[in-house]
Amino acid sequence: MRISFHFLLFSISFHFLQFPISFKSPFSVKVLLKRQLKEKKVPYAINLLYSYMKRIVSAFCLLLALSAAQAQVQGPLEDVNKVKDLTFDSLAKAQTARPVPGSSRVGNHPVLFLIGNSTMRNGTLGNGNNGQWGWGYYAHNYFDENRITVENQALGGMSSRTFYTKLWEPIRQAIRPGDWVIISIGHNDNGPYDEGRARASIPGTGTDTLRVTIKETGVQETVYTYGGYMRKYIDDVRRAGGHPILMSLTPRDAYGDDGRIVRKPHSQWLSEVAKAENVPYIDLNEISGAKLDGYSKWKEKYHFYGDHIHTSRFGAEMNARSAAEGLAASTDPQLAPLQAMMKNVALPVVALPAGYNPALPTVFITGDSTVKNEDKDPDGMWGWGAVANTVFDERKINIVNCAKAGRSTRTYLNEGRWEQVYNSLRPGDFVLIQFGHNDIGPIDKPKMRGVIPGTADTCHVYKMADSGRYEMVYSFGWYLRKFIDDVREKGATPILVSLTPRNEWPEGHIERRNDTYGTWYREVVEQTGVEFVDMHNITADFLDRKCGSKEKAMPYYNHDHTHTSLLGAKTNAKSMRKGLKKIKSPLAKYLR
Repeated sequence: MRISFHFLLFSISFHFLQFPISFKSPFSVKVLLKRQLKEKKVPYAINLLYSYMKRIVSAFCLLLALSAAQAQVQGPLEDVNKVKDLTFDSLAKAQTARPVPGSSRVGNHPVLFLIGNSTMRNGTLGNGNNGQWGWGYYAHNYFDENRITVENQALGGMSSRTFYTKLWEPIRQAIRPGDWVIISIGHNDNGPYDEGRARASIPGTGTDTLRVTIKETGVQETVYTYGGYMRKYIDDVRRAGGHPILMSLTPRDAYGDDGRIVRKPHSQWLSEVAKAENVPYIDLNEISGAKLDGYSKWKEKYHFYGDHIHTSRFGAEMNARSAAEGLAASTDPQLAPLQAMMKNVALPVVALPAGYNPALPTVFITGDSTVKNEDKDPDGMWGWGAVANTVFDERKINIVNCAKAGRSTRTYLNEGRWEQVYNSLRPGDFVLIQFGHNDIGPIDKPKMRGVIPGTADTCHVYKMADSGRYEMVYSFGWYLRKFIDDVREKGATPILVSLTPRNEWPEGHIERRNDTYGTWYREVVEQTGVEFVDMHNITADFLDRKCGSKEKAMPYYNHDHTHTSLLGAKTNAKSMRKGLKKIKSPLAKYLR
């Protein structure tokens, strides 16, 4: 129902102006009536009184109509996020970091424009320097850059209303026939209509409008429903020959009474508009929400950072993948051309070795060069994972050595190696987790693989010296807890393994690192209840007894004091067997 508040006020004022005597006149109606009666002009006096009462009644009716019209416009949604992404005094700075609309276009290739808020592009510069990331930062990973470019035009603090009135026009002008536009915005469509940030849209998908005057500036504006703004975006994109896509919002860090992540009401509104306008719709809120529902509460929490709406790198990467999965899985024929330009949607998994038997459980071995090395030359360097078949019975269990030389917990995760293991796990599998040799070192300088020492649930944003990029780095114990939690989520069994000993012999005995790594491993064991094989001390005890000196222990090492020879690798494999039997691990039944 389109009724202007200011038009009604004007009607009331005009109604009274038809009466010859204003309320502000020094002649009151009472004085005027007395004068007419004194002059014996009774008919005129009666007519005067009648006209006055008629206008009072009419004005009263108009006020009632005004009240009814205002009542039909629903109040704005509550601002449940309680955060400020950007204020308009920082808007100019943020604008310099956003790409010029259409500037990413290569030749005649199409552009995929992303329209959203801080959950799509976070921070003033959008580079993660505040520990928060938007999923638009990672969206390009799922599109073939030789066929289409992804342009993240999102900006923190924007609602469907303020983005349309303040940022949309240059984007609209940049859209060319064949371009695509994903519209996923709405987290900020709340708060007052006419003061403060004044960014609320009218809840729902109706055609109601509200004429407001912004209190601080006096600027007049017509406010539409949330669905009304979506229809404006759709119409503008289509007029330019582009393809609009509606996508629901990212989920918040909030659980409902049913123990599930709360789903946003905007999903229903977007679905309604998409159906009515024949526009593809992707329910990102549901796809990511379902993933968060399947995580532990601890894991769900670290997908957000700083508050309950903005995502960490983990949350942003999850939402980017969810968006890509939703697009790729859609059966809407309108999306076929875009789907043909997508890539990397299938989950990355471990390359399984020849002879892999899917009928058997699998033990995945993760770690560094002490677990997997060159593993070829009998006189070269070997990791014990390469000879794990000397202690595990391959007739009963598959052995998959996923370790990589030079990796720390941090770099093993950052390079996507852990994700491959995680995606490959099945219930009943086992994962041996052995890191440490490369974890304590420079964090933000080459080789940039260090972690925060200890096991505290802590993190910090660092700027990398070589690339200038920002990264949230966690503690050694945090990375181990993540691996352990991920394995359990898949119904598999994690087993923590202490690092191999180095060939250093202070005071006549082989070096023990029980005051650092040893302490941290045991703290993680206490925190998580994970099975623990103390290979460090089992092998060290053997070398102390067998060798007694660095010189005599040399045959067990190769190249330096850390990397093992074939003999040393086989010795560590035997220590694994001894440790599994000692703790009576379920994995022990698969030993030779």
